[in-house]
Parts: sequence; C-alpha cells; structure tokens
Amino acid sequence: MASAFLNSHSLILRSDSLKTPQQPKLHFSSFTIKASSSSSSASSASNSGANVSLTGNNIEPVPSKHRRPADENIRDEARRHNTTHSHRFSAKYVPFNADPSSDESYSLDEIIYRSQSGGLLDVQHDMNALKNYDGKYWRNLFDSRVGKTTWPYGSGVWSKKEWVLPEIDGDDIVSAFEGNSNLFWAERFGKQFLGMSDLWVKHCGNSHTGSFKDLGMTVLVSQVNRLRKMHKPVVGVGCASTGDTSAALSAYCAAAGIPSIVFLPANRISLAQLVQPIANGAFVLSIDTDFDGCMQLIREVTAELPIYLANSLNSLRLEGQKTAAIEILQQFDWQVPDWVIVPGGNLGNIYAFYKGFHMCKELGLVDRIPRLVCAQAANANPLYLNYKSGWGEFKAVKANTTFASAIQIGDPVSIDRAVYALKNSNGIVEEATEEELMDAMAQADSTGMFICPHTGVALTALIKLVKSGVIAPTDRTVVVSTAHGLKFTQAKIDYHSNEIKDMTCRFANPPVQVNADFGSVMDVLKKYLLSKNPKC
Repeated sequence: MASAFLNSHSLILRSDSLKTPQQPKLHFSSFTIKASSSSSSASSASNSGANVSLTGNNIEPVPSKHRRPADENIRDEARRHNTTHSHRFSAKYVPFNADPSSDESYSLDEIIYRSQSGGLLDVQHDMNALKNYDGKYWRNLFDSRVGKTTWPYGSGVWSKKEWVLPEIDGDDIVSAFEGNSNLFWAERFGKQFLGMSDLWVKHCGNSHTGSFKDLGMTVLVSQVNRLRKMHKPVVGVGCASTGDTSAALSAYCAAAGIPSIVFLPANRISLAQLVQPIANGAFVLSIDTDFDGCMQLIREVTAELPIYLANSLNSLRLEGQKTAAIEILQQFDWQVPDWVIVPGGNLGNIYAFYKGFHMCKELGLVDRIPRLVCAQAANANPLYLNYKSGWGEFKAVKANTTFASAIQIGDPVSIDRAVYALKNSNGIVEEATEEELMDAMAQADSTGMFICPHTGVALTALIKLVKSGVIAPTDRTVVVSTAHGLKFTQAKIDYHSNEIKDMTCRFANPPVQVNADFGSVMDVLKKYLLSKNPKC
C-alpha cells in the first residue's frame, strides 16, 4: 500500500501555467517616501541604515544606500563599519541556579561543561550593563535589524547579539541567517477542531537544516570557531543525536571547515535525518544503543579527546534557542501571548524559551511572561511523571519507541532547567500517546500545515488543555513546531496507508485506486463531491 501511495500520482506542468502574470501598475499621488534625517539610538547602534517616513504631497527621489565595493563581501563590510562589536556588554558561565553568594564563574572562552559540584552551567549576562538601555531602546534595536543583510544581523539569532554572545567578533560568527521563522496563524485548525481564534504555530522547522537546533548551533559553532582561532585544544565538535542536532552541527561545522563527529542510535532515526550529517561530511558513528547510551558515550569520549561537546548539556546552545521566544514577542509587536507550548525531550528548549521571555521582562521590553507548557510523548515521559508526582524526586525512565523520535529520551540532561522554568512560569506538563500525536499531526496537515510528529505531541497537549478548560478558546496560544514535516515523510506515509500496527489512523487519506476509464473516474469523483457537499 505504501508503494501505491508513493506512485499513485504524477505532476504535469504546462508551459503556459508558468507564465508570469502582468502586475498592476502602482500610482502614488498623495505622499512621498524619503529618508528621515533623524536617527534613534537604536538605529545608530545597529548601523542598519536610515529610517523611513511618509511626508509631503509630491513624489521625490529617495536616496539609496551606496552598495559596497564589488570586491567586498558582507563580512568585510561589517568589519569596515565596525558594526559587530558589543564589548560594552559581557557574559560568563556560572553554575545553574546557584546560591546568590556563589562566586564560581568561568570565561566563555574556557572549555567547561559542568560546575565544580558536577551540576549544569548557565550563561549569565551582565544585566546591569544591559539595563543601562531601556526596553524601548532594545525593542527598536531588534526591530531595526529584521530582514536586513547586514552581517551578522540578518540572522534571527545574531540580531540579538548583545543578549547572546556579546563579546564575539563578527569575523568568528558562523551563520546561515537562521531564525526569523514564520509565526503561522492556524486559523482553520483552531476554529475547526478547538473553537479558537487566536492560535499560532511558530514554525522553527522552517530553518537552514529543518529544525530549531540551528538557533543554538550557530552560537556553539561560532564560539568553537573563536576558540580554534585562539589556538585552544579543539580538534573537532561532537554530539549524540536523535537526528536534528547532528544535522545542525554537521551543517554549521561544514560551513566553518571544522570536523564534526556524530553518535547516532542505530535504526532509531528517519533516513531524512540520517542523510543530513552524511551529506555535510560529518564522521557518523551508528551505535547499537538508544540516545541515552549515545549521550553517555559522547560525554566519556569528550573527556578524553580534544572534541568539543555540542549537546545541550553545553549551555551555549540555549543562548541561541532563547531568541525564538524573543522573536515571538517581536512578531506580536511586543505583546505577550497567554500560552506557549513546547515539545520536550532533552528539555533544554523549554528552559531556553523561559530564559528568553524572562530577559525581555527583566529588561523592560514586556511586563509579563506567558505560561509555558512542556509536551512529552507518553513513551518517553519522565518530566510528565515528575510533574504528576508534585515535582518529587526525579526518576529517569527507559524511553520506548515513539514516532516523535527526536524526543525519545528517558534521562534528559536538562531536567533541572526544565523544572525551574515550569515552576517559575506557572507551567504545565502534558503527554501524548502515539495515536494521539499521529492523529493531531494528520489533523494539522489537513488544514494546510505539514508538521513533524513532535508538533503533534504539542498539539495534543493543546487539545487536552482546551477540552479540560485550562486554556480558554480566547487565549492567545503559540505552539512551537520544532522540525519540518519533510523529515518525517515515512511516518506520514505509514499513517495514511493504514500500515501502523494497533492504530486506527482516524484521519488517514489514502489514494483511491481507479480504473483508467472515464465512467469509473466520474463515479468516484461524484461520490467524493457529494460527501463534501451533501446539499448538492
């Protein structure tokens, strides 16, 4: 059936369908667009060009920005204008959630992953220095950089450089202009299935390698690039992965010419995910264990060899991932949504979202933070079980197979970070069974999306919380989609072919086999159209 599904249709493009339609001419008679002579502190700080204002009654020529010399690239241009230095700000490693009296800290140029006590580290920014500028300044600065090609601010991550890695030089940054992903108004899904009018999906999978992991990897690989130029003992970068981390790491390392080493659990990720690090030239080890086993091995290896650890145990990645939260506020014109729902596996991302929202509140860009929901697959749900126990003693679980393979993790590294984020955001943890997450994915796809199973987990959490009355139909809610659906086509094929054992596949939409004659085709089409329009 799956093969029939793949081969049942062909696409024919007629040459006349590719003609460009004639565009209507635009007439301007009532206003003039010209460059403003005023310059805000934000625009001068970002060096992003002149402001625009609408004045006057006649059309006047608009002065254009001079193009850079032909032999100069955007990195050269940034160096000439000195636009990438933020050295009035600083950041350092500190023990995560340390006692305020602790003076333990480390430079970001040190290669270190754990505190003296063996706990997690966090990147702490000099908030007093950042507070020398008010919320309006930061909002204007970040807004002035959106959509630009000025290096490195065209990136959704590096447009917030002062809050990410303030001391790194622009020459060391490795970026694919990641971020700035679509905040999709899920109008039909919200209305048809939940009666919601203000439901949004943040498509973080619309990114360079197809997942939100790009946001963190640009930061980590940029810092590694800096360390190598400082002649630090870093031969390559390694990670354990359920698929998306390895794709992001291998791509950014390839761009920088840095060797990447990937530990993957054998036969537990999709082929689309596996081929990405292979294509980008990573050294891939397929290991007969699960993610937790790979994670243990990579930690042991990086303790012995000069390989930099790229997993979310490393807090640098979370600095990039937190910019997705800032971006959501920016896309809502700095209005705060009521809820943000994030799929959770290794659990760094839920903390990253909390950190981004919290920084915006602390620095005066907004006056509150949203409530956070972490959504887990029932087959890999240690955080959910911990939440249901009243945040008692955490117990790792043996993760069972799930279609949401990227969150198939039973012993998450960032458990302490996740619990902290949820407690401080009045957060909730919910779970999704395999059938629930696949049904939710199919429902979303039927309304014009093409989401990954992990987003199906988050949508299941939303459905449950709306039905239980926790989330109101009028609440502005954002579901974070962490990866692109194209990475999980086999799961979709199996679902729509009704080939998943012990699953009803209620929303399956398999192709209809029809004889190659006019009468048979007409009969099938009439039946279909009547089912969609019973009053006809």
